[in-house]
Amino acid sequence: METNSTPIINEDPRGLSGLGGWLILVQIGIYVTMVMFILQFVTYTLPSFQPETWHRLTSVDSENYHPLWGPILVFEMLYNVLVFFFCLFILLNMYQRKARLPRLMIIFYSTSLGIAIVDTLLLNMIPSIRDLEEVSSLKDVFRAVVACAIWIPYFITSERVRNTFVR
Repeated sequence: METNSTPIINEDPRGLSGLGGWLILVQIGIYVTMVMFILQFVTYTLPSFQPETWHRLTSVDSENYHPLWGPILVFEMLYNVLVFFFCLFILLNMYQRKARLPRLMIIFYSTSLGIAIVDTLLLNMIPSIRDLEEVSSLKDVFRAVVACAIWIPYFITSERVRNTFVR
């Protein structure tokens, strides 16, 4: 009599699921984004709103004046604060394995690309910083394009994402 000694493996019938695999990189990316926005906020945004700096950039009688400085600084401050809280919302939804997470991630990546483009266009309208910011801003746009090209299709097609969040 022949016995089959092959062990029985209890696999999850759904296939890949959970917050492992490539989702680890997504989680790291969200945390890094939050840290970067905090550092940017403390290093650049808050000092820009100090009375002396604000006056130097937004007062008509200043040599550094440009009419777009005020709106750009307010825009970037609001964006930084909103992205930080949106990242917290994303993490909350991720750890609760909410079905809306893939949509939130697609919104996050596509909005980041849109904002990088708008920010680059606005900054390039200010002659005094056009040359300084051009390379940095283009890097931000390129980085956002690459992130969209990788992560949006991942959140649309991934078996792990579908089994973890879209149930």
